[in-house]
Amino acid sequence: MRSAPTLRRAPAADRTGSPHRGDLVVVAVEAALLAAAVVVGLVLNRRGVGLHADAAPLYATWRPHAGWGTPLAALVALAVLGPGLRWARTARWGPLLAVGWLAAVAWTLALALVDGWTAGLTRRLTPQAEYLHEVPGVTDIPRMLAGFTDRILDFQPDSWSTHTAGHPPGALLVFVWLDRIGLGGGAAAALCCVLVGATVVVSVPVTLRALGAADAARAVLPFLVLLPGAVWLGASADAVFTGVVAAGLALLAVRGPLAALAGGLLLGFALHLSYGFVLVGALAVTVVVLRPDRRRAALVAATAGAAAVTVLFVLSGFRWWEGYDRVVERYYQGWAADRPYAYWVWANLAALLLSAGPVLGPALRRTVVAARAAWLAAGPVGTRRSGWTGWTGWTGRLVGLGPTVLLPAAAALVVAAADLSGMSKAEAERIWLPFAVWLLVAAAHLPPSTHRRWLAAQAVTALLVNHLLRTVS
Repeated sequence: MRSAPTLRRAPAADRTGSPHRGDLVVVAVEAALLAAAVVVGLVLNRRGVGLHADAAPLYATWRPHAGWGTPLAALVALAVLGPGLRWARTARWGPLLAVGWLAAVAWTLALALVDGWTAGLTRRLTPQAEYLHEVPGVTDIPRMLAGFTDRILDFQPDSWSTHTAGHPPGALLVFVWLDRIGLGGGAAAALCCVLVGATVVVSVPVTLRALGAADAARAVLPFLVLLPGAVWLGASADAVFTGVVAAGLALLAVRGPLAALAGGLLLGFALHLSYGFVLVGALAVTVVVLRPDRRRAALVAATAGAAAVTVLFVLSGFRWWEGYDRVVERYYQGWAADRPYAYWVWANLAALLLSAGPVLGPALRRTVVAARAAWLAAGPVGTRRSGWTGWTGWTGRLVGLGPTVLLPAAAALVVAAADLSGMSKAEAERIWLPFAVWLLVAAAHLPPSTHRRWLAAQAVTALLVNHLLRTVS
C-alpha cells in the first residue's frame, strides 16, 4: 500500500505542544465570528427581521436545561479523553473501529438524553414538518415515486411536508422501509439515525487508511467520536445522510471494483437523499484520484453504480433534475424568502464552527502550513508518473499532498459552494454534517501532544450547546 507523503516537521513550539501563536490567532477569529453571529442575530431578531431562528446562527431556542443524559455525556467524554485517546494510538484496527463506533453511539445518545427520552429521541422526528408525518400515507411506493414531484410545491391540498418536499424521495423511502420491516414510530427512527450517523467514526478512518494514511486515521478517530455535531446526529435524518455519504466514499477508497461499484450505488442513493449531495462529487473524485491503484476501474465502477440508481428512480417516475427545479421554487415559498442572504452567508460559517468544533480553524491552518511545506520540499515542478493517468507537473504535485490535505480541501470547496448558492440559509449546523466530518480530517496535522486539550474543547462545545439551547432538527 502506498504510504502517505511525509510532511515537513512542525516548528519546535508545535512539537512540544506549547500554544502556538497561529492557533491562538485562529481561535480568536473563531470566537469573534461566533460572537458577531450571535450579537447580530439578536439585533435582527429584535428588529423583526425574518431570520426564523431564535438562537441565530443556530436553528434553536435559548433554554438552559439539564437531564439524565448530562452525567452520561460527561462520562463518555472523560473516557475518550483518558484511556480512549491513549488506546487509539496502539489498538488493533478492528477492535478500534468497533469501540470507536460504540463510543460515538454512546456520545450521541447521551447528548440526546440531555433533553430526555421523549423530547430528545422519540418525538424528534414526529412533528408535522418531518418525514414520519408522511409515512402512513405512503401505501403504494411506486405510485408515491411517480407522483412525488407534483406534490413538492406548497399551498396545494396534497403538498408534502417541509422536510419531505425539500429532499428527493430517497429520504422518505428510508423511513417508509423502516416502517415496512416493523421499525415504525419515532423511537425506532431516532435510534436508526443515531446508529447510522455514528458509522462515520468507521468510514472516515477506513478511507484514510485505504489511501495510505493509517496514522492519520488513528489520530482523527477520537475527534469523530466527540464530534459536537452529534447534537444534531441524535436525532435527525441528516445523521442517515452523513453515514451514507461517508460509507460510499469509504467504499470508493478500498481496493476492488466491487467495492467501488457498491460505493457508487450508495452515493447514487445519497444523491436521492438530498439535492445538495451533487456537491459530494468533488469528494468522490478526490478519493478516486488518491487511490493507490486502478483509478480508472474504480471511477468506471462508481459511475456505473450511481447511474444505475438514478436510472431506477427515473424508471419509477422520479427525475432528479425536475425535482430540483420544483424544490428551488418551494424553497422561496417558505422562510427562505425572508431570511437575509447578507447575514446567513457568513453566519452559516459560525453554525458550522459549532457543529465541527473549535478545533476546525487551527486544524485547517496547520493543514495549509503542512501543505505549503510539502509543496516547497518537493522542489521544482517536474513529471511524476502514477497509476492510470500518469500524473504530471502541477497535477502530480497536488495529488502528492495526500488525503489529509486534499480531503479537507475538497470539503471546504463543497461548503463554500453550498454557502454561496443561497440554498443553505440557516440550519447549516446539521445540513453540512456530511461535509464537516471530512473537514475534521485536518485534525491529523495537530501535534499529538495537543489532542487532549482540543478534544476537551470539542466536548465542552457540544455540552454547552446542548445544555444552553433546545435544538431543532
